[in-house]
Amino acid sequence: MDAGLKRELEEKVRAGERLTREDGIALYESDDLAWLGGLAHEVRTRKNGDVVHFNVNRHLNMTNVCTASCAYCSFQRKPGEKDAYTMRIEEAVRLAKAMEGENLTELHIVNGLHPNLPWRYYPRSLSELKKALPNVSLKAFTATEIHHFETISGLSASEILDELIEAGLESLTGGGAEIFDWEVRQHIVDHRTHWEDWSRIHRLAHEKGLKTPCTMLYGHIEEPRHRVDHVLRLRELQDETGGFQVFIPLRYQHDFVDMQDGKVRNKLQARTTMATGAEALKTFAVSRLLFDNVPHVKVFWVMHGVQTAQLALQHGADDMDGSVVEYKITHDADNYGTPNKLTRDDLLDLIRDAGFRPVERNTRYEIIREYPGPDADRRESPQPMRV
Repeated sequence: MDAGLKRELEEKVRAGERLTREDGIALYESDDLAWLGGLAHEVRTRKNGDVVHFNVNRHLNMTNVCTASCAYCSFQRKPGEKDAYTMRIEEAVRLAKAMEGENLTELHIVNGLHPNLPWRYYPRSLSELKKALPNVSLKAFTATEIHHFETISGLSASEILDELIEAGLESLTGGGAEIFDWEVRQHIVDHRTHWEDWSRIHRLAHEKGLKTPCTMLYGHIEEPRHRVDHVLRLRELQDETGGFQVFIPLRYQHDFVDMQDGKVRNKLQARTTMATGAEALKTFAVSRLLFDNVPHVKVFWVMHGVQTAQLALQHGADDMDGSVVEYKITHDADNYGTPNKLTRDDLLDLIRDAGFRPVERNTRYEIIREYPGPDADRRESPQPMRV
């Protein structure tokens, strides 16, 4: 990138001007990660100061049986496969109850698109989970699942959301977005929920007062222009509804666990290399710079590794996903020993070690507790980049 374009982009960012599609593509073409990260850090600091948000959550996947066979997915199983499972509601409640320790504030629920489970299974599950965990927020179901519920129930998405909210739903999850551009999407997604229905369902959720996350799966067969297009679609929807709280870039993973049974369910694996750490940091930085109307950018440490997650906090991210115990949707693709659980104390240490002040939040981004940041009197204590 030439010096003139750099200055022009810096001036736009510092003046709070909205970046264009061409600006986003130019940012991805820059090989100056320090400059890009510093610019994104300015924006992140302007919006969120020296804070890194986190929550204490658990993931619950009640079934891995799925009618779809998305090219990137190693989670799905077909009915009758040896390791296919579907929990009875009582079993899901028992498992969730066992997760309740450490002052849990959120239960994150995502499932496969089961061909035979009746619609009533889902609101009843939420209702029973809410009874068992009255102080825990239920963040459940992708837009793809809501679309599936329309098919199996004969109800509209509006009616479905009303029932789920009555049963205890506090937020949808952001999944099912992947990459919206059809040029890529037709090769990676094997279900019928695309941009039109994904955006319709989140728009409805926002109209009903729910705040939701939005996501992007990157680092597979897409190009930077597809990432820019994806973010700009979400930015336009956010202009309309204001309902997105956080954007979450999700790094596509190769399959190192399931292939040990002789099956490689990830159909993209043979022709992809996955995003490097530098590419991940660039994606966080460009996303933060383009997304001028979404308050938070989250790094999901399970999919990036702990060290890259800490660096992402210097490249635009201000939220580190919580103390996940078991995340079956993806695996630690790089085999670099990422733990499958971080406690509250672990998260506090990681955030401080990156030079930030930890703030515990709930699903609605309401502050539960603020914690001291790094000890400023210690010379070796890390500090955020100065802006």
